[in-house]
Amino acid sequence: MKHAILLHDPTDDVGVAVVDLVAGTEAGAVTLDGLSIGLIKTVENIPLGHKIAMHDIPKGNQVLEYGYPIGMTTASILKGAHVHTHNLKSLRWSR
Repeated sequence: MKHAILLHDPTDDVGVAVVDLVAGTEAGAVTLDGLSIGLIKTVENIPLGHKIAMHDIPKGNQVLEYGYPIGMTTASILKGAHVHTHNLKSLRWSR
Protein backbone atom coordinates (compact mmCIF):
# COMPACT_ATOMS: atom_id res chain seq x y z
CA MET A 1 0.00 0.00 0.00
CA LYS A 2 1.37 3.41 -0.97
CA HIS A 3 1.67 6.28 1.54
CA ALA A 4 -0.58 5.05 4.31
CA ILE A 5 1.56 6.38 7.17
CA LEU A 6 2.32 10.05 7.79
CA LEU A 7 5.17 11.38 9.94
CA HIS A 8 5.32 14.95 11.16
CA ASP A 9 9.13 14.87 11.32
CA PRO A 10 11.62 12.40 9.78
CA THR A 11 13.10 11.71 13.26
CA ASP A 12 9.74 10.60 14.71
CA ASP A 13 9.52 7.18 16.38
CA VAL A 14 5.86 6.90 15.36
CA GLY A 15 3.79 7.65 12.32
CA VAL A 16 0.04 8.11 11.99
CA ALA A 17 -2.11 5.73 9.93
CA VAL A 18 -4.06 7.70 7.32
CA VAL A 19 -6.22 4.64 6.57
CA ASP A 20 -7.20 1.56 8.58
CA LEU A 21 -4.27 -0.86 8.32
CA VAL A 22 -4.65 -4.63 8.64
CA ALA A 23 -1.91 -6.75 10.23
CA GLY A 24 0.59 -7.89 7.60
CA THR A 25 0.09 -4.86 5.33
CA GLU A 26 3.18 -3.20 3.83
CA ALA A 27 2.51 0.52 3.99
CA GLY A 28 4.55 3.41 2.67
CA ALA A 29 5.53 6.15 5.12
CA VAL A 30 6.10 9.78 4.17
CA THR A 31 6.65 13.07 5.99
CA LEU A 32 4.39 16.09 5.70
CA ASP A 33 6.95 17.44 3.21
CA GLY A 34 6.62 14.33 1.03
CA LEU A 35 9.96 12.75 2.02
CA SER A 36 9.68 8.98 1.65
CA ILE A 37 10.63 7.14 4.84
CA GLY A 38 10.15 3.65 3.37
CA LEU A 39 7.86 0.68 3.88
CA ILE A 40 6.61 -0.56 7.23
CA LYS A 41 4.97 -3.97 7.63
CA THR A 42 2.20 -3.85 10.23
CA VAL A 43 2.27 -6.54 12.92
CA GLU A 44 -1.16 -5.58 14.29
CA ASN A 45 -4.27 -3.85 13.01
CA ILE A 46 -3.79 -0.08 13.20
CA PRO A 47 -6.96 2.04 13.13
CA LEU A 48 -7.15 5.24 11.09
CA GLY A 49 -5.58 8.11 13.04
CA HIS A 50 -3.64 5.88 15.44
CA LYS A 51 0.13 5.68 15.86
CA ILE A 52 2.39 2.98 14.44
CA ALA A 53 5.96 2.25 15.58
CA MET A 54 8.51 3.07 12.89
CA HIS A 55 11.15 0.87 14.58
CA ASP A 56 11.48 -1.30 17.70
CA ILE A 57 11.16 0.85 20.82
CA PRO A 58 12.30 -0.62 24.16
CA LYS A 59 10.28 -0.31 27.36
CA GLY A 60 11.09 2.88 29.26
CA ASN A 61 12.09 4.92 26.20
CA GLN A 62 10.75 8.32 25.28
CA VAL A 63 8.78 8.39 22.03
CA LEU A 64 9.18 11.23 19.55
CA GLU A 65 6.34 12.67 17.47
CA TYR A 66 6.41 16.15 15.88
CA GLY A 67 10.16 15.91 16.58
CA TYR A 68 9.45 16.15 20.34
CA PRO A 69 8.98 13.62 23.15
CA ILE A 70 5.28 12.83 23.62
CA GLY A 71 5.39 9.86 25.97
CA MET A 72 7.25 7.02 27.61
CA THR A 73 6.81 3.39 26.62
CA THR A 74 5.31 1.15 29.29
CA ALA A 75 6.16 -2.00 27.31
CA SER A 76 8.53 -2.87 24.47
CA ILE A 77 6.98 -2.02 21.11
CA LEU A 78 7.84 -3.83 17.87
CA LYS A 79 8.32 -2.06 14.55
CA GLY A 80 4.91 -1.99 12.85
CA ALA A 81 2.93 -2.31 16.10
CA HIS A 82 0.04 -0.19 17.34
CA VAL A 83 1.21 2.56 19.73
CA HIS A 84 -1.53 3.70 22.07
CA THR A 85 -2.50 3.90 25.74
CA HIS A 86 -1.77 0.19 26.31
CA ASN A 87 1.97 0.70 25.69
CA LEU A 88 2.57 4.48 25.89
CA LYS A 89 2.11 6.90 28.79
CA SER A 90 1.68 10.54 27.82
CA LEU A 91 4.19 13.08 29.11
CA ARG A 92 1.59 15.85 28.97
CA TRP A 93 0.27 15.39 32.52
CA SER A 94 3.29 13.78 34.15
CA ARG A 95 4.96 17.05 35.22
